Amino acid sequence: MSLSTVQTVEPLGCQLKGEVEERDLTYGAIREKIPAHCFERSAVKSLAYLLRDCVYASVLVWLALQIDYLPNPILRVAAWIAYGFVQGCVGTGLWIIGHECGHGSFSEHPRLNDCVGWAVHSILMVPFHSWKITHARHHRYHGHIDKDTVFVPPTESELKDQNSTLYTRFVELVEETPLYHAITLLGHQLFGWQLYMLFNVSAGNKSLPSKGTGIQKFRDSHLDPLGSLFTSSQAHLIALSDLGLLIVGSALYYMSTLMGFWQIALLYAVPYFWVHHWLVAITYLHHTHPDVPHYNEHAWTFVKGALGTVDRRFGFIGRHFFHEIIDYHVIHHLFPKIPFYHAEEATNAIVPLLGEQYRIEEGSFLKSLADTFRTCKVVNDPDTEGVLHWQRPENSRKKQH
Repeated sequence: MSLSTVQTVEPLGCQLKGEVEERDLTYGAIREKIPAHCFERSAVKSLAYLLRDCVYASVLVWLALQIDYLPNPILRVAAWIAYGFVQGCVGTGLWIIGHECGHGSFSEHPRLNDCVGWAVHSILMVPFHSWKITHARHHRYHGHIDKDTVFVPPTESELKDQNSTLYTRFVELVEETPLYHAITLLGHQLFGWQLYMLFNVSAGNKSLPSKGTGIQKFRDSHLDPLGSLFTSSQAHLIALSDLGLLIVGSALYYMSTLMGFWQIALLYAVPYFWVHHWLVAITYLHHTHPDVPHYNEHAWTFVKGALGTVDRRFGFIGRHFFHEIIDYHVIHHLFPKIPFYHAEEATNAIVPLLGEQYRIEEGSFLKSLADTFRTCKVVNDPDTEGVLHWQRPENSRKKQH
């Protein structure tokens, strides 16, 4: 499928596409289409998925510890590469389990959700509560050009107002070259998550909470309990998240003194970067597409924002290891407390109602990543209705200068 178009699913046996106008799509009307049992959360079922993923991870570690016994160095290299990739897929699944905990869809018990989420995300070096708080804002304001917290694009006016520097002039000269595109995409995939955690990059200009007195501002790190991302009442949760990272980091250091730095790097660091590659790619492609607009404060609504996401197909890995988070994300933005194992049924229930406003793309996931990263750079200023559309690459630089 061409990146420039988003497929609309043909409703099965109900309304024809386009029969339901946008003004009819209220939150309540959409919710009524979903069977009640789709909102039921089972701690037993969720724990079973968690146990399955932990077994996968443990077996892979055991197998990896046998790699050095292989007689051929080429086989050993190939085995380590395969281990890193597969363990990265399993780790991404565990990250998604923690994501379920953050939304309260893991179970009906908040303490269980927080305990499991903290443990699972800490093992993956993710500050659970810090992420949970800002991620909730992302869901609340998705598609809002000022208040969303994830992958908010620059506007035409913002780029025009930037001071011209030697760096910006250099980028202007090389930004259309394949080499620059490849290097920046690689950096985006390897370090995008860390930059978001440390500096809150890609968040909207008005996405920070209102602060009480005595809190230091202008510190946009997810690791700072007194930083600008959190209120004073949330500081203890951020400190608890940091404690989880400290415990896991200390354990990794201790194991490296016993097993060697490179052994731990192969066992943990390589899968770690695979996990965050998938995390950044999945999040980016869910919320970025040439045909999906953003909205200013006058045009934005929760339903518009939630429907501004794109479902994608990712085959066996997406279904089995990634718990179908790629395949069924629109329903997740509308109703984040629906467990992932009910997402397909819930999606099928609302597609006839959504009609042309449901977006799904079935082309190559990685090709879409490369194409979207090259295409979606800046949005135009709001039109008369408050909608911000993506600029086409051939026009963006001309408008900036």
